[in-house]
Amino acid sequence: GFAEANAAFAQRLYGKLAATTGKLFFSPASVSTALAMTYAGARGETAAQMAKTLEFTLAPEALHPAFGGLVKELTQATGPKAPELRIANRLWGQAGLTLEPAFQNTSQQHYGAGIELVDFKGKSEQARGSINQWVEQQTNAKIKDLMPPGSITPLARLVLTNAIYFKGKWATPFDKKATKNEPFTVKPGAAPAVPMMRKTLQAKLGQAADASVLELAYEAQNPERPLAMVVILPAQVDGLPKVEQRLSAGQLKEYVEALRPARVDVALPRFKMTAEFELSRALSELGMPLAFDQAKADFSGITRAEPLFISQVRHKAFVEVNEEGTEAAGATGVVMTTRAAPAPPTVFRADRPFAFLIRDVATGAVLFMGRVTDPR
Repeated sequence: GFAEANAAFAQRLYGKLAATTGKLFFSPASVSTALAMTYAGARGETAAQMAKTLEFTLAPEALHPAFGGLVKELTQATGPKAPELRIANRLWGQAGLTLEPAFQNTSQQHYGAGIELVDFKGKSEQARGSINQWVEQQTNAKIKDLMPPGSITPLARLVLTNAIYFKGKWATPFDKKATKNEPFTVKPGAAPAVPMMRKTLQAKLGQAADASVLELAYEAQNPERPLAMVVILPAQVDGLPKVEQRLSAGQLKEYVEALRPARVDVALPRFKMTAEFELSRALSELGMPLAFDQAKADFSGITRAEPLFISQVRHKAFVEVNEEGTEAAGATGVVMTTRAAPAPPTVFRADRPFAFLIRDVATGAVLFMGRVTDPR
């Protein structure tokens, strides 16, 4: 269904990006959502390529409500235990364009945004400022300068911006006092000391295809809809490329299906990263080049006034993993008591490069995916 298709696209995009960059962190769910919004205005072969590449298996009348529903579910949970999740998706078009009413309706009804018109032709720097300001507001000022200087030229016609910020608390926090500097092998023979968090807790653990898999839950307002981080730790110090090959071939399912409840002695490095990508090349190579082709793109469902093509897809995501969770919050002390002496925990020690994802456990939607090759 919908979630499987999204996860399939997530893994293919991960494979593409993994090949070109060291630091890797992105949000497949929000990239898919931004592109789904654009797809609403695509026609002909452009639309067909997008649907195939993005694994859009539903008909448009079911697809847009599904994406809209996912974003609402994820971003509208409120309450003391709800994670903070901000997704800033918007299409920016050239001022003066006459937009097709059907497109405006779809984007407003399901994506809560729609298209914002700015003057790329006459005032490209001002347009860039407006875009950056909007994204910064939407993400609690965590994501600034999404569009770097010079990224908007007077030739731009359609720019897709997508930024996401997540702040969650662990269901079982780590104790700061237990964090010690310990070696993390970045490559065979090189192991700098990094802050390593430690905790023995009830979690989910599995073994699959040359890797151990750990799932740590975040606190959730609605216990039916928890988010969780999955860490895929290769057995070998240099085993990450092999794990990534499996991921890009769509084998995430096998890792997740191996998870079982267990008591685990976890060692996980503290890390934070911001990663940004201009995705038009990766998406073209994955199978949708027409959308970016100035001569051949067909977005006549957005406007018939002039031929549009996507100039760029800018994506930026921010994550911080620390003792309280993802991004920091006030400290609280939790004391757990057990009645019987528990069995000794299984050790899970993330002291070498690993892949990770943050997922919506109920649907399997992949909110974030990335890798940690050096936590410093």
